[in-house]
Amino acid sequence: MPRFGHLEQVLNIFGYLKKHHNAELVFDPSYPEIDKAAFARKDWSTSEFGHLKGKEVLPPKAPKPRGRGFITRAKVDADHAPNIVTRRLRSGFCVYINCCAPVYWFSKKQTSVETSSFRSEFCAMKLCCEYLRGLRYKLRMMGIPVEGPVFIYGDNQSALANTTIPESQLKKKSQSIAYHFIREGVARDEWKTAYVNTHDNESDLFTKLLPSGPKREGFVRRFLHHIFRSKG
Repeated sequence: MPRFGHLEQVLNIFGYLKKHHNAELVFDPSYPEIDKAAFARKDWSTSEFGHLKGKEVLPPKAPKPRGRGFITRAKVDADHAPNIVTRRLRSGFCVYINCCAPVYWFSKKQTSVETSSFRSEFCAMKLCCEYLRGLRYKLRMMGIPVEGPVFIYGDNQSALANTTIPESQLKKKSQSIAYHFIREGVARDEWKTAYVNTHDNESDLFTKLLPSGPKREGFVRRFLHHIFRSKG
């Protein structure tokens, strides 16, 4: 059922659409430049995931891939305890094909309350990785070549470091499921993670209300291309 504030949010949506009626999605198919040094692979052979041998599980009945391959990137963010009533976290992420082609974006208030931003980031990253695994499966079943891992960027250095350190452990069961899910994908070379400065992480748009200014406008331009037409 609609609750307090829902009508105000709907009005905000229509106000945004009215203001940006002359905009369209940016879709740049060119290949991005990836800093491979930031995604350097660690040795997982002596960890609990050593048996995976860096191999992703492929669909058994996928057709033979045809055409050009592509690069998938994702940016992830979480807002820790933003709601003053429930203190539930908000997760957000966006997915790009090649350089600047946004194909999916996500924002949702989660049902859990996390005690640290470290755990909040892992919840958001798990949601992103689940979507990416499904996306790669669907593309392969359509005969589209999916080569190499997904490059995932986040702005929490502690969480990102723990996804790539084979010896790292997290014993609390509620968080360790998301924790090991992400680490297993890294060990399979299904995705890789690296740090990005919060001022260059446009998934901030999906986790918090950014004030008007250069940061917000710069993020919006990565998704929307504004078309200005003269009135003459």
